Amino acid sequence: MTTPKKAPLASLAASLSSGFPGSFPRVRMRRPRMQAFSRTLTAEHTLTPSDLLYPVFISDGITQPEAITGMEGVARLPIDDLVKRAQSAHRLGIPVIALFPRVSPKDKTADGSHATHPDNIVCRAIQALKTHCPEIGVMVDVALDPFTSHGHDGVIKNGQVDNDATLAILAKQATTYAQAGADIIAPSDMMDGRIAVIRDALDQAGHPQTMIMSYAAKYASQLYAPFREAVGATPLTEITDKKTYQMHPANSSEAMREIALDIDEGADFIIVKPGMPYLDVIAGASHRFPVPIFAYQVSGEYRMLRQFMNDLDEATSRKLVYEMLIAFKRAGCRGILTYFAYEVASWLKEG
Repeated sequence: MTTPKKAPLASLAASLSSGFPGSFPRVRMRRPRMQAFSRTLTAEHTLTPSDLLYPVFISDGITQPEAITGMEGVARLPIDDLVKRAQSAHRLGIPVIALFPRVSPKDKTADGSHATHPDNIVCRAIQALKTHCPEIGVMVDVALDPFTSHGHDGVIKNGQVDNDATLAILAKQATTYAQAGADIIAPSDMMDGRIAVIRDALDQAGHPQTMIMSYAAKYASQLYAPFREAVGATPLTEITDKKTYQMHPANSSEAMREIALDIDEGADFIIVKPGMPYLDVIAGASHRFPVPIFAYQVSGEYRMLRQFMNDLDEATSRKLVYEMLIAFKRAGCRGILTYFAYEVASWLKEG
C-alpha cells in the first residue's frame, strides 16, 4: 500500500519544526532590510539636493516677505530677499531656482504685453540673481497668466484663447528673459507649436545656448488653486477654466504625443505637471524618451502634505516628504520642482 504524500503546507510545517539546515525559505528578502547599512546599500534610488529645483514667488511693491494664503511656509519675496535665498540655496547644493511673479494689477492687460518688457519684475530678478549669485541656474516660466487681466495663458479672441496670436508674444517674452540672463526658458502655456517658435526666436536673437524645459504634459488640474492665488491670476474671467488648452486628466497616450512633439521642436527637458497623480505618465515618458523628465509637485500637492504634516512630529514629517519625493525618482524623474526644496536640502545637509 502506497503511503499518501503529505500536503505541501503540512510538509512545510514539518520541515520548519524539524529545524534541519536548508529549511524554507532559502531566499529571505528581509535579510538586506534588517540593518541600516544594508538598506542604504541596496536602495535603488537616492534623493540629493541636486535633484531639487526650487520654485520661488517674487513680487513688485513689497519690501518684506509676504505670506501666501493656502501655502504655509511659502512667501512672495522682494528681489533683495530672493538673492539672499538663492545664495543660501546654492550653498545647500540646489542647482536651479525657478521664478514665478506676482505682477502689479496696473501692469496687467488683455494681451499680457508687460511680459515682454525688459524692466518687468522677472527681468529685474534675473539680473539681480546673475549679478549676486551667478552660480545658480535661473529658470523662468514663460506664460501670460500672471500678466493678463483675465488670468489666462494667452490672448483671448472671439471667446477663445487664440493659439497663434499668443505665440508671437510668448516668443518675445522668452527672448526678453534670455536677454536678461535666464538660463532655462520653461513654457507652461500649452499652446500648440510654441516650442518651435520659441527655439527659433532664441536662436535668431543670439541665444542658442539658452535651454528650454517644456511643460509638455500639463494637465487641467484642480491642484493649481494655491499657485494661482500666489501669482494673482484669480479669478479667471471671460473663460471660466483652462480645459481648452491644458490636458484632460484621463489621457496618458496624448501626453506621449505632446512630449514627442516638444522634443521634435527643440525642447531640452520635459516637465509633467502635476506630479503625484501622474506618476504613470512620468514613468511612461522616462522609458520612451531619451531626454530628462522632471515633475512639478504643485501647490495643491504641497498644501495637502503640509496640512497632514501639522498632525505629525518633525521626524515623521521629514520621512513623509522624502517618501513623496523619492516616488518621483523611482518613476524615472531626473529632478523635481517642489516647494519643499529648500527644507529638504537643509534636512539632507543635516544628514
